[in-house]
Amino acid sequence: MKILITGGLGFIGSNFVRYMVEEVGVDAAEITVVDALKYGSNENNLKDLEYKFVKGDICDYDLVAELVKGVDAIVNFAAETHVDRSISNPYAFIESNVIGTYIILEAMRKVNPDAKLVHISTDEVYGDIEKGSFEEEDRLRPSSPYSASKASADMFVLAYVRTYGLDAVITRCTNNYGAYQFPEKLIPKAIIRAKMDKKIPIYGTGKNVRDWIYVKDHCEAINLVLKRGEKGEIYNISSGEEKSNLEVVNKILDIMGKKDLTEFVEDRPGHDIRYSLDSSKIRRLGWKPKHGFKKGIKETIEWYLNNEWWWTPLADEKILHPTPWKLRW
Repeated sequence: MKILITGGLGFIGSNFVRYMVEEVGVDAAEITVVDALKYGSNENNLKDLEYKFVKGDICDYDLVAELVKGVDAIVNFAAETHVDRSISNPYAFIESNVIGTYIILEAMRKVNPDAKLVHISTDEVYGDIEKGSFEEEDRLRPSSPYSASKASADMFVLAYVRTYGLDAVITRCTNNYGAYQFPEKLIPKAIIRAKMDKKIPIYGTGKNVRDWIYVKDHCEAINLVLKRGEKGEIYNISSGEEKSNLEVVNKILDIMGKKDLTEFVEDRPGHDIRYSLDSSKIRRLGWKPKHGFKKGIKETIEWYLNNEWWWTPLADEKILHPTPWKLRW
């Protein structure tokens, strides 16, 4: 199978490439990665693998159309993902997440309508929920420019399935953690700042709840959807490991033997209280997570502590400052 992976040098995308090569056994030569190498991407994520890499933006139709030719499948990870950044500059998210997805769909429609698309979305498109869990057909109520852009992209995918008959599926996953995650995200930021004995910023009261999934479990779910997902369907992916941001940071500090490093900072606008997904649908296909949070967070901490070469160039004060985008809201 020839696979085009967009955004393959980002956190989840690069983990998916590794999973497909190292655990599924796909020949790396059959994988093409296209990535614009923006702030969240890193060539070091896949430096030890032999694969075809194309530097480029998914908003470039001519490039995408050329890359789509002859592939059997496209897995679209390419996206701007950080909520704080979307509050500072919403247009960048509209451009990458909405227009970029549209370009991929148009290229498929015109040059390779037989290819299969797995579009990677997010649990944030549903908005927050105080009790219970969202199912795939529930109403979308995005809270931030980021989640609004992802919800819009989802609608384009579903429209192209219905109008043009494209073979596309959507996955919506909860918060990922693991190796190669950009340091401005909560878990790597907490690990790195704890190692440096610096305060770890926590928005508001720290009671915002997220379902945390180890990135390898997410990759396994995506591969299952790639093989068995039905055209036009949406698949929620969740681990059931719901924890508040404060619980997560305290667990990291406990494992690292650190104390008194938490610092509460002004909450961001529109901060969702709790995310929760019902993943019964994909579990009926045979998937379930293999890594509990206790095991996964230990492995993640060990990876960051053993791979300073990877994160040191990224961990400057601009990235690790407690509220780096506040002044630009």
